[in-house]
Amino acid sequence: MKNFASRATCRAFVSALALAVVLPGLARAQAPAELVAAATKEGALTVIALPHDWCNYGEVIAGFKAKYPGITVNELNPDAGTADELEAIRANKGNTGAQAPDVVDLGLAFAPAAAAEGLLQPYKVATWAEIPDSIKDANGYWYGDYYGVMAFGVNKDLIEHTPADWPDLKKPEYSGAVALTGDPRASAQAILALMSAGLSRGAKPGTDSGQKGLELFAELNGAGNFVPVLGKAGTIAQGQTPIVVAWDYNLLAWRDGLKGNPPMDVVVPENGVVAGVYVQAISAYAPHPNAAKLWMEYLYSDEGQTAWLKGYCHPARFNAMQAAGKFPQELLDKLPPAAAYEKAVFPTVEELAANKTAIVEGWDKVVGATVK
Repeated sequence: MKNFASRATCRAFVSALALAVVLPGLARAQAPAELVAAATKEGALTVIALPHDWCNYGEVIAGFKAKYPGITVNELNPDAGTADELEAIRANKGNTGAQAPDVVDLGLAFAPAAAAEGLLQPYKVATWAEIPDSIKDANGYWYGDYYGVMAFGVNKDLIEHTPADWPDLKKPEYSGAVALTGDPRASAQAILALMSAGLSRGAKPGTDSGQKGLELFAELNGAGNFVPVLGKAGTIAQGQTPIVVAWDYNLLAWRDGLKGNPPMDVVVPENGVVAGVYVQAISAYAPHPNAAKLWMEYLYSDEGQTAWLKGYCHPARFNAMQAAGKFPQELLDKLPPAAAYEKAVFPTVEELAANKTAIVEGWDKVVGATVK
């Protein structure tokens, strides 16, 4: 982590230059126009790993562009995993060009280590107080943006009987059908899918869930039911991956996008319901730090949070905004029934880290399949 022992001196100096927007935690104190001006002067923002059908990021990005037309948004590798995002920061520390990400959207398990490594810089948005303490770093290095639960997406043209729970996936009728959305050695979504599988076997969150999740996928692989293909809407539609384990919000968005061709079921398993929180952070080496801060302000504004909800994601400020009546009722009505979330387990950062370590270190020897 960075040393801010001389913060007072720096603040006074930067304020004199009218550039106080670069300091963490000043979003409330500064007029939005100053941040907009500084960000517009930079003229660009580089994001990474934001598929347009993930959490409604297509509309989120379009909304940011429309609100701040003077800032060009450069989108890197939409299908990247969390580990890829962090490696992009490491590989471009001295690069001020378009290959260096300004902001990242990370799986929660990766965030503390990334901050400790010095890959992130702190900043607190204006709505900081409405982000639950349990999903944010006290110093502002990272904070939760949205969450969902792990579910099954099923191509009903190819799968007659929709699986209701994890043990069902081992049935012969699902031969060559079950896929993940990434490599469990690098993808936060895939890692949490294995945690869900482990929890369904009675495991406790952490090392135990990782090990038992590996065991279940080893059985799926041995039975020929696991398909080592990166699952997404297109592979479901084409029949390459008839069943994909992914976040509910991704699957629901894919279902909407397919418009019944093919028809698609989205099912939250009966057991092992794991809730996954993703977090936002700014690269410590961001070439456009003010544009990055403006992006964060947009994401955590009422407008940005509502755009995520349109993509079936529960945004970080969900409770506060719902209590204030800020969400349109038609959006709330489109969410899965509340009962689907009643069994959800929200793992701690420590449990996520232990689960991740068990899976990353054990995948090759226990499962031995390369997802690509």
